[in-house]
Amino acid sequence: MTMSPYIRRLREFVGHDLLHLPSVAVLPRDADGRILLVRVSDTGQWAAIGGFIEPGESPDEAAIRESQEEAGVTVRLVRLLGVLGGPQFRITYPNGDRTSYVSTVYQAVVVGGSPTPDGDETSAAEWWHEDALPLDEMSSFTRALLSGIGIGG
Repeated sequence: MTMSPYIRRLREFVGHDLLHLPSVAVLPRDADGRILLVRVSDTGQWAAIGGFIEPGESPDEAAIRESQEEAGVTVRLVRLLGVLGGPQFRITYPNGDRTSYVSTVYQAVVVGGSPTPDGDETSAAEWWHEDALPLDEMSSFTRALLSGIGIGG
């Protein structure tokens, strides 16, 4: 997950202390049951679409926004798959910032647009069959998220 400008400003006040943040993850599926994933630009790893819930934004709104921003698609949220948190959802960024995420995970369908990376946060957006997910090219965070909802684990 890339740090939002809001989080960067917040870090000025809390330093590298562990910060507990709400987030979303979106797993669009197509008619063949494939899952849309994005490749994160700064790590090269595959991940679920998602990110931080901005102040004043609902999880639903964040999921729809992140889908548009990261993958260039408009989604309809189908159902809540889970709300996940715990030690496996902690990230330490290269600058030493530590974050613990609680992620609201949605299944969705694409209702507009064609999967396209944003060229900033994401470098690719591709459909994957569940039995062919690139688990060895995912962070432990993403693998824990998928496992937490019963995929790939």
